[in-house]
Amino acid sequence: MGRSYIVEDDVEEYLSKLCSQPAGPVTGLLIGQSSVQRDFVVMATRTPQNDESAAAGTSEYKEWVSEHARQVSRMLPGGLSVLGVFIVSESDAKDTLTTLRQLVFSVENLISSEQLWTPAEDDVTDCVTLHINPKTRKYPFVAESVAKPADWKYQSGVCSSWATVSCWLSIDLLVPLPDSTTCTSNMDDCLKEELKVWAQQIERGVCVIDGKKLPEDSEIKTGQVQSPSFDHSLTRELNPQTSLTSNEVQTVTDVVQRCGGCVSVRGAIHSRAFLHSNKPKAKLAEKLLKRDIISTVATRVHMLLEEPSTQNEQNKGRKQTEQFCLPRRVFCPVKGSGSLSVCDYQFSDEGLSEMTDRFKEMLDMEAAEDDLDATQEMKGVLGHMVSAVACRTQKCKHLLDFHSRLKFRFSQSSPCDPGTGAAICCSCALLLALVVICCFSTYLVSLFCSSLSSSFLQR
Repeated sequence: MGRSYIVEDDVEEYLSKLCSQPAGPVTGLLIGQSSVQRDFVVMATRTPQNDESAAAGTSEYKEWVSEHARQVSRMLPGGLSVLGVFIVSESDAKDTLTTLRQLVFSVENLISSEQLWTPAEDDVTDCVTLHINPKTRKYPFVAESVAKPADWKYQSGVCSSWATVSCWLSIDLLVPLPDSTTCTSNMDDCLKEELKVWAQQIERGVCVIDGKKLPEDSEIKTGQVQSPSFDHSLTRELNPQTSLTSNEVQTVTDVVQRCGGCVSVRGAIHSRAFLHSNKPKAKLAEKLLKRDIISTVATRVHMLLEEPSTQNEQNKGRKQTEQFCLPRRVFCPVKGSGSLSVCDYQFSDEGLSEMTDRFKEMLDMEAAEDDLDATQEMKGVLGHMVSAVACRTQKCKHLLDFHSRLKFRFSQSSPCDPGTGAAICCSCALLLALVVICCFSTYLVSLFCSSLSSSFLQR
């Protein structure tokens, strides 16, 4: 027997709805959280129709499904991930098995290519593949990616008692860029490499809960909140501090290289993670929250670099300084799932209606503009300002306006040939020599005056 999957009743209702539609084969994603003992499936979403109507099994079809999985993965907070792929089809189970295996392999490779954190030993890597016959409404094939039979059980209120951990974190990341005349890679590659280094610092960072570093196996017991719309849920405010402990400090060899500019990523972010247990452990909470911090920052940088306006600026040549606003994180609750929520990223020129359209397109969920929560990162900024300094009201408004969004700033150094650099060095050396001579002359004059004064006093 393979793994056990506990599935939300709403997922069964959603899949039954897809079976009743007269359309042809339907492909989609299964979303939830994995654990060592079992997996929890809390959402399912169909893949949007491709305008080119690529046939199942073709490379275009696999690329389309994989790209949808990548976009959905970006919209999932910490603790949630794409667990597998499903197909609603009347085709033979053996033929469908081959297609499902190919889809799972393609989806897993594309999603993992954007993950910057280091996999843990207890991470579950198996993905579920689900084949549904729309006529019989039965599952002739439910298995893992390694073709093991799996136990598929429906249950109500799967995530109603899940715990929620959250924090606000200030980001100040400076990425040096090699000189454009000697660097063959583009800015995207430089950013990705520096983000990996930053992700390692976050992973080695110390996460404190209520000002304390809890043991890994300790249980987070306090902080229960009663909500009238769902059962008890656990909400804890975590304050991760990315300072390295003494036994984790690594010696890094200093490297001097020619720098052609730098990229600065600054601002405040809100991070959130969900834990399947109603008695969450500190180790799991810290791991999922750190991964969400890494993912949300990397996702926003990638989204900005994918924007046509940003690409145009790179292609036509940059100014000395370019500043872009990274998208703001906006949360949307999943109806009927307790405190569970998904997220999206809002650019400065986008409205809430565009975000509700994306939730419908990517996750096939109905969301009203009033359901969206775009205030979390504003709260984080205000909290950091109040705890940092006591300042005047006018100054606080200025800081709030500047830091209300995560900033992406590009600065390019002015071109300088070797001759100019040598001239500058010579000028600095001459200036230093003049300063030394002046100081030495002043010292001699002072010494001479002191000698005259003492001679006069002796007389």
